[in-house]
Amino acid sequence: METTEAFSGLACLDCGEEVGPEAGRCPACGGVLDPRYDYDAIGVEPAALDSRRTNGQWRYEDLLPLPRERAVTADEGGTPLVDCGKLADELGIERVFVKDEGRNPSGSIADRGAYLGASMAREAGVEAVGLASTGTDGQAVAAAAGRADLAANVFVPARSGFTAKAMTNVHGGEMTVAGGRIREAEEAYADASEGEEWYPMGAFETPYRHEGVKTVAYEIAESLEWESPDAVVVPTGDGAGVVGIEKGFRELVDLDFVDRVPSIYAAQASGCAPIAEAVATGADKPEPVEHPDTICGDIEIPDPTAGAHVIDALSRSGGGGVATDDEEILEAAIAVAKGEGLEFSPSAASAASGAWELAEQGTWDGDETVVIVNTASANKEADVLRSHLMGKGI
Repeated sequence: METTEAFSGLACLDCGEEVGPEAGRCPACGGVLDPRYDYDAIGVEPAALDSRRTNGQWRYEDLLPLPRERAVTADEGGTPLVDCGKLADELGIERVFVKDEGRNPSGSIADRGAYLGASMAREAGVEAVGLASTGTDGQAVAAAAGRADLAANVFVPARSGFTAKAMTNVHGGEMTVAGGRIREAEEAYADASEGEEWYPMGAFETPYRHEGVKTVAYEIAESLEWESPDAVVVPTGDGAGVVGIEKGFRELVDLDFVDRVPSIYAAQASGCAPIAEAVATGADKPEPVEHPDTICGDIEIPDPTAGAHVIDALSRSGGGGVATDDEEILEAAIAVAKGEGLEFSPSAASAASGAWELAEQGTWDGDETVVIVNTASANKEADVLRSHLMGKGI
């Protein structure tokens, strides 16, 4: 496998075992693997990036496992950081930006990790990938797998959004609908993948999903002329966004590109908020939610497998967790669409709603720069937002 000069392999976040780049979970303990680098071997400086013609995530190939010429890519990444003055005024904060990940190839932040994962799977010589998905990341994986000439096996619950399910098939994915919730889809995937040589593409089942997401941090910092914002609010289900973005900023600090890691906040729906609840109670890891109940299906993960690592990342950053009700989330999505022209899916709008809640809690002094990550386009579930409006008689 041809890797970048700095990439040194994978290390387990749980037991420290070091393994080669083909592994999914730690062979010693089953823990979460994380890509590692020799940072002294990274010679790029911020100014050197200005001359690069590539604007997507492979612009930062020095800090990724593969060089761009070996990558499977649809020019994912390179999404805009949109200055939202009206939203800043409403929140009582000096500056608010939206990192609009809905403009990725399949409409979500999941494209970053999906294309990096598909690239590594192809390099490993596999022929098929698989995962259990709440919907959007399954669509992204099917798209990336198709571009990489890999078969994609995607297992989703019945409540997944129609668009994600339809486009998974359109991209050539073999989709299995199993049960009504993600637990049933995970069980069906585990049974079906037994004995199959499917490269795992679920969040934290491969180390490359959260590794792709870390490039969001690079883009935010570069867009702010290599300054870190004060806070980043991230919609959170499995927590790959939190772990990836925190790692990305930490790497930039190590490389002296920025001087600090921003406070990162995991935004969840109150009907399924194991991370936010764990943070609120001071727990080291989240307790599974027995009866999840939220319209935000993409982030309805009642038992995040890497929950302890998500909480660690939040703690290291000095951030925390926040949960808001479905009604508030849908209202936030509509308010941002009306006021700023930006389209959040219901699940993604948990971050906008969470930012409002954090402001009301007095989390910030008012002179901060806050970034809200819009993880997916409203086109994923426009019917949900329209139904909410109709229910209000609008």
